[in-house]
Amino acid sequence: MNWLNKNLKRVIYIIIFTLSFLSTVNLFAEEEKSKGNAYNKLKVFSEILSLIESNYVDPTKNDSMIEGAIGGMVKSLDPHTSYMPPASYKEMQEETTGKFGGLGIEISIRDGVLTVVSPIEGTPAFKVGIKPGDKIIRIEEESTLDMTLPDAVSRLRGETGTPINITVFRKSFKTPKEFTIVRDIIKVRSVVNKIYEDDIGYIKIRNFSKNTSSDLDNALAELKEKGITKLILDVRNNPGGLLNQAVEVTDRFLNKENLIVYTKGRSSEQNMRFTSHDKVAGVSYPMIILVNGGSASASEIVAGALQDLNRAIILGTTTFGKGSVQTIIPLSDGSALRLTTARYYTPSGRVIQENGIKPDIVVEMKLLDKNEKKKDKVVESEEKIRLRRFLREKDLKKHLKGKSSIEGVDPKNPNKLDVDSSNKLDEATIKNLEEDLRKDNQLQQAVALLSGWEIMRKTFKNLNVNTTDPLNRISLQ
Repeated sequence: MNWLNKNLKRVIYIIIFTLSFLSTVNLFAEEEKSKGNAYNKLKVFSEILSLIESNYVDPTKNDSMIEGAIGGMVKSLDPHTSYMPPASYKEMQEETTGKFGGLGIEISIRDGVLTVVSPIEGTPAFKVGIKPGDKIIRIEEESTLDMTLPDAVSRLRGETGTPINITVFRKSFKTPKEFTIVRDIIKVRSVVNKIYEDDIGYIKIRNFSKNTSSDLDNALAELKEKGITKLILDVRNNPGGLLNQAVEVTDRFLNKENLIVYTKGRSSEQNMRFTSHDKVAGVSYPMIILVNGGSASASEIVAGALQDLNRAIILGTTTFGKGSVQTIIPLSDGSALRLTTARYYTPSGRVIQENGIKPDIVVEMKLLDKNEKKKDKVVESEEKIRLRRFLREKDLKKHLKGKSSIEGVDPKNPNKLDVDSSNKLDEATIKNLEEDLRKDNQLQQAVALLSGWEIMRKTFKNLNVNTTDPLNRISLQ
């Protein structure tokens, strides 16, 4: 019986080894067959090129045909892999400097259609009303169907001051609409900042160019001087940009070494990890990040990392879902290949590509209805509503005196006389900030949440609070 068991085991091992060997041989044979098929196809390509050259009705240019063949080859992979002729490669290099000519839009191919990811605020495209999600179906008189990204970019760009017509389809349009946009030098100020409700800092990052992290440092320093205690980071309609800047920006909000993002590709060289470091002291304000469908690539890396690390609350709508890595490979003739080589993953292992970053608090952007605005004005004028924010009981004639008024002291600070602060914002600035909030319900929600932050912490101070969480979130254990 023991002899039978031993021999049975040997037979099983031999079978397993044989199957493994045959599998390897088959795999090798398949690879060789695939290579053989590829070489056969190249032979066919050469035959077709020769036939076109000698028999096509008009003389042909081999260079343009071969470039067209290369473009068709890379287009069969994914929307972000592309061949860049020398001129297109030079334009791409100019983009990352923060100053370039064009319309001011980030575009992508989505479901086979040329789509606006987002317009850059203050640019010609933004001013004429181009919006995220717009489908560009024609550039001048040429259809964009089957047009590559580099080709679309080269057609949209041109000399400063020259107009270009693009035909756009939007969900709210009954028929496509033509926009005339005058090209201009696009100077991107990547970071702007404001203050709401006296102590809520607001920073908008428009894109991730080479100076974004240093611009962010300046904005944070300026807001710190003004005494902010909470922060809103706005990356809505931010199309992305440089990976290293996304990592640097995320690092500014972390106080210890953390994984920010990692990549996985086909080769081990494409598997990389990017972490924060303690060289820069990160700010620790309670924080909300605003995102929407125009937040892509680098924006999604920042939002995804700070969400996974419980460092910020994400508010808005699901992001664009562009989470693939493109490696730029220069070629011998001055052209380059933009090749998708890996996918981005958040610290917890979520795939950004296609999925996007889902917010913790979903708030859809509400569009202002002109009819509703008119109705509101009938009931009470906008000016009157604004003034009500400054009028209180003490402004009424013959109002009853409170103790602090009688004694001439500030109830918040008994040792200080109740006088106006010299640091108050001027009326025009206050009006602009109020206008921001009136038009932007997502921003309203973020400001409201942060305004009640300290109140909530005080209310629940007797509950078990996780002090290791940068947000000091309440733990109901």
